[in-house]
Amino acid sequence: MAENGFGNDLVWLSVLVQRRYAQICADHDLTSAQATLLCAIKDRPQGMGELAQLLGVAKNALSGLVDRVERLGLVRRETHERDRRAITLTTTPLGEKVVGALYADVAARMPDITAALSADERRRLADSVARITSDAPQTVSRTV
Repeated sequence: MAENGFGNDLVWLSVLVQRRYAQICADHDLTSAQATLLCAIKDRPQGMGELAQLLGVAKNALSGLVDRVERLGLVRRETHERDRRAITLTTTPLGEKVVGALYADVAARMPDITAALSADERRRLADSVARITSDAPQTVSRTV
């Protein structure tokens, strides 16, 4: 363990993960926030209030993010017949294609961060990460 402590090591691991994720997103012409939004609605449409809570952002910030992703043709807003104020966000066919490619790229490239570990160490790390994240509130589909 590094002399600065395990907490510091976790912070730097987080930085490495965030940098790699940002690069993968950029390779798909997305920001990390845009990609995470797509991941959050990949498997099922979400209401705007629910999305704001899941992503940990204010509703007005989410509206701006959705506007930008909608202009890219990746999502669409749908209103409910009974309550036209309630808006659900869903992916478009193009959005489904983009998020599918993003998922595949994350699966292929993110594990490279652990290249310095042996196969057994990678397996143990994967098991540990799965246990840690299984108890965390899920904001995006588990396949990312």
